[in-house]
Amino acid sequence: MSTDVTQMEFPLREARKIVKELQTPNPTIYWVDFMVSNIIGWAAIWMATISPFMSGMQVAGVLVAAVALYRAVIFIHELSHLKRNTFKLFRFVWNATCGVPLMVPSFTYAGVHIDHHKPQIYGTKEDGEYLPIGIETPWKLPLYIVVAGVVPIVFAFRFIVLTPISYLHPKFRELLWRHVSSLTVDLMYERPESTKQNDRTWALQEWGACLFGLAAIAGFYTGVLPLELLGVWYAVEVVIFILNTVRTFVAHAYKNPGDERMSRTEEFYDSIDVPGNPLITPLWAPVGLRFHATHHLFPSMPYHHLGEARRRLIAELEDNRPYLYATRKNLFVALARLWKEAKEAQREVKVKPAE
Repeated sequence: MSTDVTQMEFPLREARKIVKELQTPNPTIYWVDFMVSNIIGWAAIWMATISPFMSGMQVAGVLVAAVALYRAVIFIHELSHLKRNTFKLFRFVWNATCGVPLMVPSFTYAGVHIDHHKPQIYGTKEDGEYLPIGIETPWKLPLYIVVAGVVPIVFAFRFIVLTPISYLHPKFRELLWRHVSSLTVDLMYERPESTKQNDRTWALQEWGACLFGLAAIAGFYTGVLPLELLGVWYAVEVVIFILNTVRTFVAHAYKNPGDERMSRTEEFYDSIDVPGNPLITPLWAPVGLRFHATHHLFPSMPYHHLGEARRRLIAELEDNRPYLYATRKNLFVALARLWKEAKEAQREVKVKPAE
């Protein structure tokens, strides 16, 4: 008789022993990876800006910029996990050259993401990075793609217009923090006041984004900056948010309705690794995020060790079936399974007799 893997307790203690020396981040890898991605991204934006409208060169520039800057901006995930008061220069440079110009300074993710990893919060309605899309109608999924086109406008408006206004009234300031200061999938998420402590430079970042936006507007108005740059910036932002939305779809199975706390084993089985192609998959799931289930096992493990951790766990776990259960072969398999399971869940709801 075959064993249902989901009924097996995950061997977390054994897994920790196998990967125990893979917990230290390498600053050189962080710097080189980020800076190369960032430089390529901004160079491609400028190339797209000076290219003829809708030419092959401009389209290629936008796509290259989006992929490169997506990799650069995803370091916001690593920043949320690095110990406080470490990588200080890296955090500053990331915000100054990537987070602020793209209107996603690091405070928008700090705290919010750490809550996502707390056992008492993961998968519940307090988790801003979780929605039960795996048991809801799958036709909602395309709507998240549409929303990706609006997010850059919302964040630009939030920092450029609402930031200075919010300082005129404490109540409005509170509303802005709670409702429009977080990178989440749950649009109804209300950010708790306590998460301000997870990034104590948040006010400087907020004003930095505001002043950057105002300077850009002045540049466009005076002709110092070409208006084409604004269009290219927006197109690149939209592609980045679409890529991240698709990646988010396959980060978890999203089967928890949000009313109950999940165990560590349930959290792992609800998370997904998509190893895919080592050249293609990192384009849409950069900086280790294709190993998302492994990341949920070891949240503090730096991204550059996740692939090695996966190889060791497959080879050295006494029974690796529980670990491999969280694996999907590639993006298409993962998306198809999410769609199929959501449809099946809806079918079960329709045939369930009323109590």
